[in-house]
Amino acid sequence: MPVSDPHQSQPNAPRRFASTRWSLVAQAAGTDPALAHQALTTLCQIYWYPIYAYARHQVPRADDAQDMTQAFFAQLLEKDYIGAADRTRGRFRSFLRTAFDHFLSKERERAGAQKRGGGRPLFPLDFESGEHRFSREPADHATPERLFERRWALTLLEQALARLRDELTDAGKEHVFENLKNVLAADGHAEPYAAIAQRLGMTEQAVRVAVHRLRRRYAELLRAEIALTVSSDDEIEDELQSLFKAVRRK
Repeated sequence: MPVSDPHQSQPNAPRRFASTRWSLVAQAAGTDPALAHQALTTLCQIYWYPIYAYARHQVPRADDAQDMTQAFFAQLLEKDYIGAADRTRGRFRSFLRTAFDHFLSKERERAGAQKRGGGRPLFPLDFESGEHRFSREPADHATPERLFERRWALTLLEQALARLRDELTDAGKEHVFENLKNVLAADGHAEPYAAIAQRLGMTEQAVRVAVHRLRRRYAELLRAEIALTVSSDDEIEDELQSLFKAVRRK
């Protein structure tokens, strides 16, 4: 879901959560097998779809793309791809796509590769819903790299939206979120505020104020999500612009 430009968010927006994606990378590269697998599983659950969609543009069959995605995340743990990651070298999305490109190149060199990860541990990835989502995406003639960046950006937007939903649910305002989530984008095509106000038993002005606050908080949470995937706070603004460009690019 699009969102108003996070440049309009407040200066005290949260910059980092306690456990960054790079700290999860460090855990996944650690010597404790249980902790490493747990950390890598967390990374997989967040970022598997951009990799899977990227794979679907690289290999002709859906089941082959599923195998590649599973095997890739397993090899991140087994072959020390994770251990080679250096957070000072750039953005996490760049590391992940480069690692997958390298993995895919190696896999293509292997004849008769084993299926479903070849005995490696499997991760709980919902490929059925992923394939359904992929099949419903509009045809796009952009390069796989650009499509990966777009889906990565959408994943971050979804993560931020999920955190916003959790916050309102914890505050006992889940009904407010459900009624306002579709008007967070300032595109002028959402349901009229008057109709929402009537449904919520609020004034139209109160709805406008609530939407403004939610947009601002959504933007703050998006910045926080982006902060988890870059090596320093100085990179947040550049990454923000890159991701919005990826979403808007035709």
